[in-house]
Amino acid sequence: MLDFDLILESDILLLRPLMPEDIPQLLDLTSNPDMWRFNTHDLSTEEGVAVWAEPAFKQQRLQFVVIDKASGKMVGSSAFGNFSTRDKRMEIGWTWLGKEHQGTGINQEMKRLMLTYCFESLDLERVEFKTDVLNIQARKALKNINAIEEGVLRSHTLMTRERRRDTIYFSILKNEWPYVKRENNW
Repeated sequence: MLDFDLILESDILLLRPLMPEDIPQLLDLTSNPDMWRFNTHDLSTEEGVAVWAEPAFKQQRLQFVVIDKASGKMVGSSAFGNFSTRDKRMEIGWTWLGKEHQGTGINQEMKRLMLTYCFESLDLERVEFKTDVLNIQARKALKNINAIEEGVLRSHTLMTRERRRDTIYFSILKNEWPYVKRENNW
């Protein structure tokens, strides 16, 4: 069972569950509508953030806020979702960083914390990721952590502005985790 009070932490980052009082600070990071062209929700509006946050508040996914410990500021968000106890798998996703925090290594550190928890605490067999096939930046980031590209589901998801997304899946399996850790110097 997923612990909805879970906190993940390193010397650099703190990941803690999203709370309603975080919304105003998140809106400061999400106000640029161009950030959301590859996402299923437009978080540049209060309404968009409310719809995006609802599954977290209903404990349908564990949505984290990501805090840079050096500055004490929120820099983005990521989540655990689609957890299957029987199948011993979970998805890491719903990930975004404010523009000024992209390309700074925060995403890789966040993934390290989350993957370590998945494989070393939950003993999962599979962690999966999915993104828009057009989102080259996200695909590159997943390949950079040695996630394996699995394939594309065509016309899979409705996006903002009524576009249909082709979704590309990636995964890391339990038996691949030692290699992933070693290759990423984790």
